[in-house]
Amino acid sequence: MESLFFSNLTSPPLLFFLLGVFAVVIRSDLDVPDQVAKFLSLYLLFAIGFKGGVAIAESELSMVVGRDLLMATALSAIIPFYVFFLVKRQFGAANAAATAATYGSISAVTFVTAISYLDAGKIEWSGYMVAAMALMESPAIIVGLLLYYRSQSGPAESSGATMGEMIHESLSNGSVLLIVGSLVIGWISGPAGLAQVDLLVKDLFIGVLCLFLLDMGIVAARRLRDLGTAEVKVSMLLFWGLILPLINAIVALALVFAFDVPEGNALLLVVLAASGSYIAVPAAMRLALPQANPSVYLPMSLAISFPFNLVIGIPLYHQLINWLV
Repeated sequence: MESLFFSNLTSPPLLFFLLGVFAVVIRSDLDVPDQVAKFLSLYLLFAIGFKGGVAIAESELSMVVGRDLLMATALSAIIPFYVFFLVKRQFGAANAAATAATYGSISAVTFVTAISYLDAGKIEWSGYMVAAMALMESPAIIVGLLLYYRSQSGPAESSGATMGEMIHESLSNGSVLLIVGSLVIGWISGPAGLAQVDLLVKDLFIGVLCLFLLDMGIVAARRLRDLGTAEVKVSMLLFWGLILPLINAIVALALVFAFDVPEGNALLLVVLAASGSYIAVPAAMRLALPQANPSVYLPMSLAISFPFNLVIGIPLYHQLINWLV
């Protein structure tokens, strides 16, 4: 197991992420054009969703599947509650609500990297975990906003968007729609459909992931500059950006231990709980909670928690799972 732990540090996707960070540090002109980065992101969401849908088609729906999906949804709704109250004093209500939604939601890229990690170690995981990831996007956004409303005199005075608009924004977000849509299409078409796109969704996957993480390394390193302009002290952002993934991972570890979740699925649930959104939640918060400052919650999830989970978190959570489960 130690060899798998350290192999993550030498895996091509992680090394390309670090290359992107290094490029910014040395002020290189290395860059990934926006349209190319968008294409890479669309490809990853499509591929992981489609493969997950096929895996669901090949497996039998059972009480275990329902339990794991319910567990993922519950984590997405529970995490924002305690995150909000943990950071409210330092961040203020609006930023605390956005941070709570950010860490209750998920990072699809961290999830995809965890899948790559499991595949490299030949550890089985269930395709329905893709559905678990999709289910964890919206509840956190809704709970985060409700917590803010509760702390104010009324929803009408605290947000520029109605609850209906906020729910629509979270459910119609492009990344959510694509991965859920790909999941459904993969489920409908099954193995026969996979055979038609096998080269695209399997053989090219790791190479595209490497290029995408190169871009994410560049973006994350640039986001570090936003820490100095945030309303909250940099030390507090660094502290919570590292502590919140660990707290959330411990909560998820307790659940997978209590319900005896298999190793691969357990790691994916813990990684989902420990990750933070830097795509869907910021998009929703711009509409629903304009009072929140993106330079507080966005750099925390993208520039601190995201690299931490990729370099240290995934193998660390795996070791903990093997000790407990």
